[in-house]
Order: sequence, then structure tokens, then C-alpha cells
Amino acid sequence: MPDVALVTGTSSGMGLHAAVELARRGLSVVATMRDTARAGALRAAADAAGVVLDVRTLDVVDHPAAEALVQAVAADHGRIDVLVNNAGRGCVGTAEQLPMDVIRDQLEVNYLAPVHLAKLVLPGMRGRRHGRIVTVTSVGGAVGQPFADAYCGAKFAVEGFMQSLAPAVEPFGVRVSVVEPAAVASEFVANVERPADVGAYGAQLDAYLARASGAFAGAQTAAEAGAAIADAATSEDYRFRWQTSEAAVRFVGASLADLDGERVLGVTRTWVAGQPGA
Repeated sequence: MPDVALVTGTSSGMGLHAAVELARRGLSVVATMRDTARAGALRAAADAAGVVLDVRTLDVVDHPAAEALVQAVAADHGRIDVLVNNAGRGCVGTAEQLPMDVIRDQLEVNYLAPVHLAKLVLPGMRGRRHGRIVTVTSVGGAVGQPFADAYCGAKFAVEGFMQSLAPAVEPFGVRVSVVEPAAVASEFVANVERPADVGAYGAQLDAYLARASGAFAGAQTAAEAGAAIADAATSEDYRFRWQTSEAAVRFVGASLADLDGERVLGVTRTWVAGQPGA
């Protein structure tokens, strides 16, 4: 029997390609998204790859719906062997610009939802002594970036949670990993929430957005990132951290080796170089 994979956030981008690639590698894939009316691109990609997906509705912040979905997938497919937490949401803004409800939303989508889904699938995986939990974070889960305060905070949090969880469940045959993409050409940037009032930070925000636009102009493809996610979910060689590109390896590596934090700040300060306002 093939492993059964549950993948969130599959209407576009990395999630779409990860779901199709996992199916191409022989897994039985349940691909979820908030609105299955947007499943056209996913279904077309699956048809082109000659694979079949089980497409279902899931808003990851709806915890009762997530519980019902996991129960339904287990009933229909017998079990869940692989969870890929891919659904996420971006946010641009620094502390003074961010309403608390926006910060809470970032935590709900990027931290609490993956944690909740992990909790839901763990009993079955542990009981069978077989499972993978793969959470797509970001280089922003290892490197704090200006005007990504809430987003990076949530990604740091989920990486810390998953790294803490990993050794506790490994003796039960469950492997926990995070995947850290750098810039990826997808709809993610178009969906990023931006501050309505930039206040005194206009020059710095303009500089940051100009730098970000350049980074995404040379971004890796969503298909490449999706294949890297599939690697993390299926590789016989376990590791906790996976990066999806050489750019991500360099960026994350610089932070993890930065014991006093000055190396990273020396880089990110240049991203917001500009005359500050009052």
C-alpha cells in the first residue's frame, strides 16, 4: 500500500507542485485548499503528470474543520503517513504599523495551524511507528528580516516547535522536518498583506520592497521548490532542515553560524538604507 500524504495549501505555487510530485512518486495524495473552486490549476497539473489527487476543502485556521478532515481522510484512506504543512500567509510591516489582529492572523496561519495538524496526525503515526511531518517555513524562519516582523516571528515559532518535537517522536518512527525556501516565483507575494499607513518608515519600506522585488525577479520556480518539499517528505536520509535552493542554503547558513547576531544585522541593515522619517 502506498503512503498516504495530506498536503495543505495546494491551489498554487509550491503546494501545488509538491502535491503533484508526491503523487508522481507513488504516494496517495490528499490535496487541500480553502476553496476547491480554485483547483483548476492543480487538476490540470495532475492530469499533465498522469496522476490522480484527492482534492478536498480545508481552511487550516478552522480547527474543527481540520479535525473533521483528518478523521475523514483516515476513514477513507486508512491512515495518514505524511503531513505536509504548506499553507501560509505573508505580511509586510514593522511593529508600529501592524494591528494586533494582523499579528494574530500570522500566528494562526503560520504557527498554530501547523501545530494543530501535527497534533491531529501524531497519534496514528505514533501507533503505527511510521510517519513524516514536514512543515514549509521560510528562510524567514531562521533570519529575521525588516518589515517581516509578524511573518518571521510566526515562522521562527513554528521552527522552534518542530525542532523541539522532533527528538520526542523520532523513537516512535515519526520524522519531523522543516523546509526553508528563499524567494520562489509564485502567487505568494501577490497575496502578501501590506500596511495601509507607512508612517515614518516610508523610505525604509521603499528600500526593502525594491530589494525584495529584485530577489523575486531571480527566484527559483515553484516546481523546483515543490520537488524539494517532496524530497523532504520521502528521502531515506533524514535531516531536520531542508533548504530548497543554494540561495536558501547560503542565507540560512549565515544566520545559524551568527552567534552574536551582528552578521545578519550587517546584511539586513542595507536592505532598509534610507533617510528615516520623524
